[in-house]
Amino acid sequence: MKARSYRLPDGRWRGVVDLGWHDGKRRRKYITRGSQAEVVRELRRLTADAEAGRLPIARAPTLGQWLERYLDEVAAPSVRPSSLRRYRQELRLYIAPALCKVPLDKLKPSQVSDFYRSQLLHLSPGSVRRLHALLRRSLGVAVRWQLIPWNPVTAVDPPSLTSVEVHPFDANEARLFLVAASGDRFHARWLIAVLLGLRQGEALGSLTWRDVDLDQHVLAVRQTLQYRPGEGFHLVPPKTARSRRIVPLPDAVVDALKVRHEQQETDQLAAGAELWEDWGPVFTTRFGTPLSPRNDYRDFQRLVGAAGLRRVRLHDLRHTAASLMWAQGVNPRVVMEILGHSQISVTMNTYSHVAPASSREALARVEGLLSEGQSELE
Repeated sequence: MKARSYRLPDGRWRGVVDLGWHDGKRRRKYITRGSQAEVVRELRRLTADAEAGRLPIARAPTLGQWLERYLDEVAAPSVRPSSLRRYRQELRLYIAPALCKVPLDKLKPSQVSDFYRSQLLHLSPGSVRRLHALLRRSLGVAVRWQLIPWNPVTAVDPPSLTSVEVHPFDANEARLFLVAASGDRFHARWLIAVLLGLRQGEALGSLTWRDVDLDQHVLAVRQTLQYRPGEGFHLVPPKTARSRRIVPLPDAVVDALKVRHEQQETDQLAAGAELWEDWGPVFTTRFGTPLSPRNDYRDFQRLVGAAGLRRVRLHDLRHTAASLMWAQGVNPRVVMEILGHSQISVTMNTYSHVAPASSREALARVEGLLSEGQSELE
């Protein structure tokens, strides 16, 4: 392993490590520093890395080339199609225009930091943090594959997330919403949203009749509904282990689900064997196919309008459920288990003060709170 240094015309010093012949080409590693002493120190490190097999011999790919390979070979087999589509979009729209031509082994923390600052001019901190996560994961794999000696992204802090204040329905607004939904075809859907806080994909996808035990008053969340462009709807496992959970059912939800089961049997008879598609979910079209999230959202906005309520996001019904449980003094760990949060800190940071209660007691309290006001409104 040969190494030498020499002075450049501009006064700086250059060092070179001869890595020998590989694939018919002479491979050398060059460095440039301000003084001979700096070059000598760096040459010693590079020589030691080369002798230990830690110094890549082949020319490093550009960041853009590596990210394409990472997505094809590493991410594609292990992440959801929707996540992979988002990664490719983030690469195409944001990362590639700014950093794709930078050689992987030349990428510096200062370049990554400058990239984040430029993106914050038109993206939210949360979006930039997602770009940071993609870069950090992909370059971590590049280190393990010995394409680069270290991950420069780990030296850069992503932008801090500003807390977003949620504005769920209060107890009275929740009552008004459920009164408007009481005669709806999917009354059970909206009771589950307000009392249990299931995510939209969980309510539309995970609620299959085999996962609902009306005798034991529980349901199991085991899957979620996902739409893939060009492929249609798919039932897929929840994203995290915590999202797989057993949730107790209040009496009002059990009664509404029994009504929903009768409705679905009527729909199946009306459609006939030729038109009925037995996907299994509780909430389906009149032909048994999964309910579109877009149509579900439209139904939600229609009910909000019918109740004369302020416009909120559909996801705010999940916050409503948590807030109602919180207002009844439910222990935060119980709220976390019912909602399927991945960490207790998510629950604690999003909501507020607590007092102990069991999950079944908690839901009974919330159900009672809403039913008291609902009887007055009716």
